[in-house]
Amino acid sequence: MLLAIDIGNTRSKAAVFEGSSLLEHFVFPKMALRENILDIIEKHKTIADIALSSVSNESLDFEIPARINIHVISNAWPFPFLNLYETPLTLGIDRMVLASGAALQFPNQNRLVIDAGTCITYDFIDEKDHYHGGAISPGIQLRYQALHNYTAKLPLLSVEAPANYVGKSTAASIHSGVVNGVVHEIDGFINQYQQDYSNFIIILTGGDADFLAKRLKNTIFANSNFLLEGLNRTFQYKINND
Repeated sequence: MLLAIDIGNTRSKAAVFEGSSLLEHFVFPKMALRENILDIIEKHKTIADIALSSVSNESLDFEIPARINIHVISNAWPFPFLNLYETPLTLGIDRMVLASGAALQFPNQNRLVIDAGTCITYDFIDEKDHYHGGAISPGIQLRYQALHNYTAKLPLLSVEAPANYVGKSTAASIHSGVVNGVVHEIDGFINQYQQDYSNFIIILTGGDADFLAKRLKNTIFANSNFLLEGLNRTFQYKINND
C-alpha cells in the first residue's frame, strides 16, 4: 500500500493507494502536515511506502514508522517522457509528476495538463512523449489578493461566480474580472494548442478544477486528484524501470 503526499504552496494533499486504486484522499493545511500524516498511517497500518512531492523542497521532518520506506521524487527519477525544457533543473517536481501522469494514463496523444491551484500551470506533452513546457500564471486566489494588496481601496473578496460579465458594482466587477479572466485565459490557451495539434486531450486538475470545469467552453477531462494519481503512477513506473 502506498501513501502519496503532495506538499503544495498553501496546502497539502495525500492519498492512499492499493495498486492503481485510490482508497482515500485527504486535503489539509501545510502547517497541519505532521498530525494528519501520522493519523493516516495509524488508520492504514499496511502502508509500506510513501511517495513525496514538494514544490518547496520540504520533507517529512518528523518520525515515520521504520517499516515505511520514504521516496522523495526528484528530477533524477526516471520519467516516461523526454524533457525538452530549456532549464530542466528549474522545472517543478509537481509539473513533472503531472506530465508523467498524463503520459502514462493517456498514451499516444497530445496532452495539455492545466493545474489550477495557487498558480495556474500549463504543461504540454506531445504524442511522442516529448515534454515541451507551457506557462505559469497567477491562480484565482492570488488574483483576488493582488487586487486588494496592490491597490488603495479594493476589498479582499472570496471567490464567487459572477452573475454577469458586466460588473455593476465594485465587488461584481472584481468577481467578473478574476473569474472570467481566468476562464478566458484557459480557453485561449486551449484554442492555441488545438490550432497546432490534433489528437488532443486537455486535463484539468487542482483545487479550483471543479469550479472552473463547468465554465470552460472546451471539452476537458477534469480530475482534482490527478496529481496524486500521477504520484502513484510515477512511483510504479520507477519500480518497474529501476
